[in-house]
Amino acid sequence: MNVAVAHPRLILATVCAIALMSTAGVAMPYPILAPIFVERAPDGFNHFLALPAKLLLGIALAANPLGVLVGSSFVGALSDRLGRRRVLLGTLTLTFIGYGLTAVALSSKFYVLFVLTRFLTGLTEGNVPVARAILADLHPVVDRSRSFALLNAMLYMGWLVGPMIGGFTLPLGESVPFWLASLAMLPCLAILAWLLPETGMVAGGEHRPLWQLVREQHSFRLLGRDPLLAALFWMQLAFALGVNAFYDFYPVWLVEFAGFSSAGIALVTAGLCLVMSSAAGLVGQGRAGDALQRARRHAALFAGGLLLLSLTSGWPGIVLIVVIGLPLSLYNTLLPVWCSERFDAFGQGSVMGLLSTIFCCAAVLISLFGSVLALFDTRLVMLLGGTTCLLATLRLGSLLQRARLAGDPT
Repeated sequence: MNVAVAHPRLILATVCAIALMSTAGVAMPYPILAPIFVERAPDGFNHFLALPAKLLLGIALAANPLGVLVGSSFVGALSDRLGRRRVLLGTLTLTFIGYGLTAVALSSKFYVLFVLTRFLTGLTEGNVPVARAILADLHPVVDRSRSFALLNAMLYMGWLVGPMIGGFTLPLGESVPFWLASLAMLPCLAILAWLLPETGMVAGGEHRPLWQLVREQHSFRLLGRDPLLAALFWMQLAFALGVNAFYDFYPVWLVEFAGFSSAGIALVTAGLCLVMSSAAGLVGQGRAGDALQRARRHAALFAGGLLLLSLTSGWPGIVLIVVIGLPLSLYNTLLPVWCSERFDAFGQGSVMGLLSTIFCCAAVLISLFGSVLALFDTRLVMLLGGTTCLLATLRLGSLLQRARLAGDPT
């Protein structure tokens, strides 16, 4: 079915609704991890094998993006071959099961099972590249910049709704947010099965072995096909290190330097996500040509804010955590817009999958290394993140020059 002519605005609304509910499920448990590991009295879960609580937190934080890393390296590309709807149905079903197993692990205080199920759930959470690929398929019937901005707004709204539910249900039991996350997958599956047509499928792809498709379609294969894309990989990896330092450790910062509980973390996260979702209206429409240049300006603002956060504490830092969501949101919208236009020939699922893969690589690295730094001072993690974002901003300037020399719009 040609997605560009098959009720495109209904498809856009469907994808955004799935993104909202799916992300809310992912985000529901987010505010509880820092209090469980840092604030709660030591037990066999948060002091497993007598290891430091922050180190165990880092491993738990790394497990999920490690799974997403493995999954997103081929899920988006696989949707180019097998179809977007089929892949989404499979991954959302496995996510539903994974959250239930995670809740069981947490209620039984079985740390190893908790980490394993977080990894397992991560394998099937690589749905954002598929969602972006569907919206890229809609272009030009629905403007690509605008549709990407709306998708990002729904993702951030999910991060607003989810942490509020997770943070305020923690007193009911540590496993409750994960049970709710599992249940949030059910309406996603219903909407997907009812409203979304099949798109992106290549004839004959469904008849080939899955392992062969994965081997041929993984996102890393793109790096050898375009030098500009390879340069983009290293720039985005540096920036994503800083973003993940911020995402993973500002809840720890709030516990240590603001005395916040899970409810307080949820409120700050809600404020951050409200700012980020509101930024969608500032992206504009039909301006993909200058997206890379605009993305660089917002990357520089985020880098400066993160460096400043490493020097602050208390309410100034809390306000800063919320405010720097604005340039981060705009960057996260503009870069995929440019990549979608510039690297369209490689397949939208593959390109969007590569961006998610880069993000997950950074998430794993910063979760492990950042947890070691946090043993000394959590603000050192913010300092590291701001530095890598600043380096990425400088690298982005070089990328802009290369794109201009190649005659590309920037």
